[in-house]
This record gives sequence, C-alpha cells and structure tokens, in this order.
Amino acid sequence: MSALPMTSTDSSLAWTDICAVDDILPSTGVCALVASRHVAVFRVGTDQFFAIDNVDPKSGASVLARGLVGSIGDRVVVASPLYKNHFDLRTGECLETPAQSVSAHSVRAVGGRVSVALA
Repeated sequence: MSALPMTSTDSSLAWTDICAVDDILPSTGVCALVASRHVAVFRVGTDQFFAIDNVDPKSGASVLARGLVGSIGDRVVVASPLYKNHFDLRTGECLETPAQSVSAHSVRAVGGRVSVALA
C-alpha cells in the first residue's frame, strides 16, 4: 500500500464534506458514508486529521472509527475494538497482519469543515 497524504489541497480530487471540525473530539473518530464506502475519520490533537476505511478486514464489521487512537513508536494508530489489530492512520497498514491492511484516504480541514477524498 502506498502512503497517501493525511491532508491535501488538490482541487482535482472529488471531496466529500463530512462534518464540522468541532464535531470530532480530539483523539476520536467518526464514521461517514462516502460514495457508498464506510470511512473512518480521525482527529489527532487539535489540527491533524486522518481517514481510512472503517471496515475491520478481520471481522467485516464497520467499527474502526470506534477504536482507540494512540501511537506505536512514531506511528499514529487506531486499535480495532474487536480484535485489537493496530492500523496506521497515515497508510492504513495493519501492523500485526499487513495482508489485512485498509485503504487510507486524503482528508482536509478547510473553513471549519472536514472533507474526504477517496483513494
């Protein structure tokens, strides 16, 4: 999986408005439906946003937005609430089982709104 930027201002991407910045509390995530795809959008600290697929590949459940946000070394991760696998929020890589990685998506916060563009 190639790494995607966590933020982007590329106007050629198809951006979908998700919510207000303040709707996502720091160190939490929300789920959004973007072009029929379940996407988890995370806020880390006050000004970093990440987006990955929300479906846990091991269980098939749409739950990653409800996982615990933290870090392992220099990697910002979310732990799946079901099987506790860790997913890198920058790349979508599953640290325990790379074959179960998810896609990472571009995300931006502009004018107090969070938007996502699918990879």
